[in-house]
Amino acid sequence: MRGYCGIGVWFPKAEHNIGTLWRSATIFQADFIFTIGPRYRRQVSDTLATWRHIPLYTYVNYADFYAHLPYDCRLVCVELAPGAFDLRTFVHPERAIYLLGAEDNGLPSDVLRGQIVIQIPAPCEHNSLNVATAGSIILWDRWCKSAVRGG
Repeated sequence: MRGYCGIGVWFPKAEHNIGTLWRSATIFQADFIFTIGPRYRRQVSDTLATWRHIPLYTYVNYADFYAHLPYDCRLVCVELAPGAFDLRTFVHPERAIYLLGAEDNGLPSDVLRGQIVIQIPAPCEHNSLNVATAGSIILWDRWCKSAVRGG
């Protein structure tokens, strides 16, 4: 697949979600994961020892993270928000970094402003997913759509 992608969580509340997301990132060929906020500690959910395969970056705050975005890479926020693109029809950028909201508070409006925002549709109105599950679905969708495009 051309390009690259990374995925991370804004101020993660539950550390075990980082281990699960890291495992999914390895399986679906993400190039790195990251956190903005608290540091990751090894968890039992990281059964593949993914730290051996892809790096984890930790940023102190949004300004630190944003200052380190790679050249010509699109930030894609994953959030239940008015006007968000439906994942089913979303065309993933060739170079993308996906930012998931915290489990309890999501992403702040100032982070969403001016960014691409996508959401995972669900058949019920209360469609908030666990952050590691949401991240896994995003990576799976990117992987599937790249296979269809021949990437």
